[in-house]
Amino acid sequence: MRPILIKNGRLIDPAQNLDSNKDLLIENGIISKIEKTLTYPDAHKIDAKGLIVSPGFIDLHCHLREPGYESSETIRTGTAAAAAGGYTTICAMPNTNPAMDSKIAIKYVQEESKKNGYINVLPIGAVTKNRDGKELTPMIELAELGVIGFSDDGNPVYDANIMRQALNYSTITNTPIINHCEVLELSKNGLINEGPISTRLGVKGIPWAAESIMAYRDIQLSKLTGGKLHIAHVSTKSTIDIIREAKESGISVTCEVTPHHITLNENILLGKENYNSEFPSLNLSSYDTNAKVKPPLRNSFDVDAMVSGIKEGIIDFIATDHAPHKFLGKNTTLQAAEFGISNIETSLSSTLSLFHNSQISLSLLIEKLSSSPAKFLNISNIGNLRKGSKADITIFDPNKIWKVNYNDFYSKGKNTPINGHEMKGKVIFTIVSGKIKYEKGNLYD
Repeated sequence: MRPILIKNGRLIDPAQNLDSNKDLLIENGIISKIEKTLTYPDAHKIDAKGLIVSPGFIDLHCHLREPGYESSETIRTGTAAAAAGGYTTICAMPNTNPAMDSKIAIKYVQEESKKNGYINVLPIGAVTKNRDGKELTPMIELAELGVIGFSDDGNPVYDANIMRQALNYSTITNTPIINHCEVLELSKNGLINEGPISTRLGVKGIPWAAESIMAYRDIQLSKLTGGKLHIAHVSTKSTIDIIREAKESGISVTCEVTPHHITLNENILLGKENYNSEFPSLNLSSYDTNAKVKPPLRNSFDVDAMVSGIKEGIIDFIATDHAPHKFLGKNTTLQAAEFGISNIETSLSSTLSLFHNSQISLSLLIEKLSSSPAKFLNISNIGNLRKGSKADITIFDPNKIWKVNYNDFYSKGKNTPINGHEMKGKVIFTIVSGKIKYEKGNLYD
């Protein structure tokens, strides 16, 4: 493997409190040297002047759809999209067909990822068989295979006793139970956030309490069992307040937030022309099905609470919840459209808006995209730029202006509500185990 020498870049590694202009040498897939000035005649040189060199991004929550829903995404296309988004490791959710509830299903994803994936893929096992909430999967066996956690993603673990049992097992497997918190009796038939916008559009809304009530239940069960609980895609201030209190009392709970829940609010359902309007009016771009996601995009008050949660350390990391859908899954009525946003290729640019707006520091954003997810996974040789660690590295230009065009996505999912938006910040290189996988719009096996 040819060495790679990254010159003149600004290295930011929150795991080491490093923020300095230095050179970095990669040898045999490992970071071997970091110094002010390095030379290595035979190395492949990357001039990173004006660019940020960071640990490779890690996504703890994405949907690759394979097996079963290859018309929406495959491991090949999903990992390609992830590489283009600066991700070097992603964790695949189990809502596949068949669900990832058995050794056979887990091994399939692992082997297919090694054969056809551009980056590292870690599977998440289902909590219950077929994700139907009735009977636990063989969690110990699946943990021994290498799943990094358990989730019935998309389906909340609804039976409190099943959730209690799962949390008990988490103390044995040392893997978290990742729950989609939603009280179905409250959210039933809801399409978007409940409030003035849902009233204006004339559609049934999903109240904030549908999320926070189940989050509170799960936290109490974590306290009862001592189990490891992770709450997926938090979206309301109420949930953040509950998690804050739980953490302060020593309960083992972590949580994540998506790029869209910290950068977009429900106003986008009224149409792009109305997003920042004081007096919005319905038009042809209203009822945008690409903005239909679960949990729904909330109001600006909740968005501000998510940003504050990151700054306070209540929110542990940013995870995409990348949810690609085929064309007909979104190009229909708001009522019939699937929930979800295809965003793994726009994640960095979206979150960088918080930096450019002086809301969050660049170092903190990189931490939430890399070192914090690595800490959650308890993997010490990724998510940092230490000597001896795997050379999983993302190089990006924080100031590059570009326009989102879903036709350029590597993902099969073109369902983004920010198509046509001008963004600031772009991935330039993605390096995985010392190999360049993405470079300025080009992918390499």
